[in-house]
Amino acid sequence: MTGLSDAFNRPINYLRISVTDRCNLRCVYCMPEEGVTLMPHSEILTYEEIYTVAKAAAELGISKVRLTGGEPLVRLGLTELVRMLAGIREIDDLSLTTNGLLLERFAAELKSAGLQRVNISLDTLKPERFKAITRGGSIDDVFKGMATAKDIGLSPIKINTVVMAGVNDDELLDFARKTIDDDWNVRFIECMPFSKTENESVFVPVSAMRKQLEKLGTLEPSHHKMGNGPAQYYHFPGAKGTVGFITPVSEHFCFGCNRLRLTADGKLRLCLMHEDEIDLRQALRNGRSVAEIKELIKQAVASKPLHHNLASGQVPRGRPFSQVGG
Repeated sequence: MTGLSDAFNRPINYLRISVTDRCNLRCVYCMPEEGVTLMPHSEILTYEEIYTVAKAAAELGISKVRLTGGEPLVRLGLTELVRMLAGIREIDDLSLTTNGLLLERFAAELKSAGLQRVNISLDTLKPERFKAITRGGSIDDVFKGMATAKDIGLSPIKINTVVMAGVNDDELLDFARKTIDDDWNVRFIECMPFSKTENESVFVPVSAMRKQLEKLGTLEPSHHKMGNGPAQYYHFPGAKGTVGFITPVSEHFCFGCNRLRLTADGKLRLCLMHEDEIDLRQALRNGRSVAEIKELIKQAVASKPLHHNLASGQVPRGRPFSQVGG
């Protein structure tokens, strides 16, 4: 059992690490078309600094680590970081979230270094629509990356699909059929606002998604362990894959939150939808000891809020999604 619990007795055993704020796509719900002001390289944690934080967190009870971005595969030498983290005895699950564009190139070396699983962000199965949503990506590259990851055993591969009204909600059944015919594990995600009005017009609640999916049959609860996050998993009768739902807005899952987030510039973020952060980079560069870093991590865990306040219209304004790590 984890040695970390917050003020609400929630065990905290999961750390998401954003390794970069850079991305090779400009997805419509994540980043403006012109991009965002990028952090100077000097402000980004080095791999050695990330390792120090991860090792300290692991010694306190963190056992699950996920690498995110931006797009983590655009950072040079990521395989070496994976190798470093895989060597931490207390970490028993090391995974990565990617848009998949570079996965074919790096999958084998990441697996060899110790990566265990990948999540792939994919919001459409249509090439032209993919270009529109991502503002320029090639869906063929994603499919090649998925195939390579599956062949070498980076599994189970999970597909993260942000559902948006009038954008891709007409593809729900197409994605769901993939869980029946091609053993995909698809997670449908409610589109989260990152400003007071942003994304409101495209929001689709999970209740509406499930109503559409009923056309394919009855969804049965799935009891297979599919990761460390908040998704609820189901499957259609006879399906090899699963359908998951993530409901950050309509049915928030904060009561079961088990995570902290380390931003690319070294801030320990207490909640995705709150702006409170604890600065670990400054502590690391001021020569603070590992014991002192552990105390800051404990402080962060003790300060985690009970829940976000999206329902009351309170949304964070300090950072775009690409800088937080999702």
